[in-house]
Amino acid sequence: MGQGQSSPFGPGGNNPKDKKDEKNEKKKWEPPVPTRVGKKKKKHGGPDTAFKLPPVYPTTRCKLKLLKNERIKDYLLMEEEFVINQERLKPLEERAQEERARVEELRGSPMHVGTLEEIIDDEHAIVSASTGPEFYVSIASFVDKDLLEPGCSILMNHKVLSVVGVLADDADPMVSVMKLEKAPTESYADVGGLDQQVQEIKEAVELPLTHPELYEEMGIKPPKGVILYGPPGTGKTLLAKAVANQTSATFLRIVGSELIQKYLGDGPKLVRELFRVAEENAPSIVFIDEIDAVGTKRYDATSGGEREIQRTMLELLNQLDGFDSRGDVKVIMATNRIESLDPALIRPGRIDRKIEFPLPDIKTKRRVFNIHTGRMNLGDDVNLEEFIMAKDDLSGADIKAICTEAGLMALRERRMKVVADDFKKAKDKVLYRKKEGVPEGLYL
Repeated sequence: MGQGQSSPFGPGGNNPKDKKDEKNEKKKWEPPVPTRVGKKKKKHGGPDTAFKLPPVYPTTRCKLKLLKNERIKDYLLMEEEFVINQERLKPLEERAQEERARVEELRGSPMHVGTLEEIIDDEHAIVSASTGPEFYVSIASFVDKDLLEPGCSILMNHKVLSVVGVLADDADPMVSVMKLEKAPTESYADVGGLDQQVQEIKEAVELPLTHPELYEEMGIKPPKGVILYGPPGTGKTLLAKAVANQTSATFLRIVGSELIQKYLGDGPKLVRELFRVAEENAPSIVFIDEIDAVGTKRYDATSGGEREIQRTMLELLNQLDGFDSRGDVKVIMATNRIESLDPALIRPGRIDRKIEFPLPDIKTKRRVFNIHTGRMNLGDDVNLEEFIMAKDDLSGADIKAICTEAGLMALRERRMKVVADDFKKAKDKVLYRKKEGVPEGLYL
């Protein structure tokens, strides 16, 4: 009865835990199959590889092995010195960067541009802003005191107006624009007629700059300045461009209206800067077009603007008297109304030669027509003498306008030749516009 006890796991007597252990023993770990996608990455040796010395061959003790070891030693010494220098200079660079940031913070973001009037001591000065009043301010410690001199342009803090910098080039930006970097294309050959005027301006402007010894041998002083006057369109500005093209001297050109500035004192200051730049770049020629904008006759002015224009003209008179006679700075002025200029401006000693540009005569008209029609395709029926002998008061600019308008009319009709009818229509159109284009009796 007790001999046949049954097992709790069934007749087979197999334990399920033993089966699981058998399965675990049968399964062995296998590395995953490597996948190759893209370029195989190069294995880095890590930081230890960088400190390894390169292998030296041959391994036996010989002279060649000694030389290679010495070469490796030299490289290691250079690397050590480089690392030491980097560690030593890195704090200095960070400190310099912090100091620069502090200096920029002290200066302020927008800085006023002013003029240094007077230096009181090493730490204080009197400055003037463009708005007019003067201020007693302090000078920052990082400003180079050797560059400070009365009259120089300075940078001021926008809040306390202290001097925080010096402008290296104190030339006015407007004066820099006046300087011609590229010579004009016009030459004396483009000036029709005006042989006497060309000869006079050569004697008064070009010859003193190129051959001053001729005037010394003759015992005379060369002219200081020249004024060109005459009706509009007679070639005054064109002749000045030809002078700039022919001479190698520095050419500064300015229009009289540019000398009229908004704030008090800016106009005379611009005149001083103009002649100072001319003296620094001597030999030079200063061409002032439309001088009647600032050089009109003086009278009792009632407004501040008129008085400022008169101050600008007085500064111009002072600068013209300021050069010596043998100076390498010559002045050319141009105007249409010489009768409105102040007598002190055009007296001998300031402007020694007055060159008149009258309306062209028949000979001059012929030369101007030949210049402007030289490259045009003219028809066989074109007779320029008909327009040359006409009694119309045509200036050189009017003749150029007639030739240009005739060419445009031929282009309008898809013709490559200009016929006589084009010139007649162009002449009528130019004369109509010259007389203001308003028929008499149109407006009551």
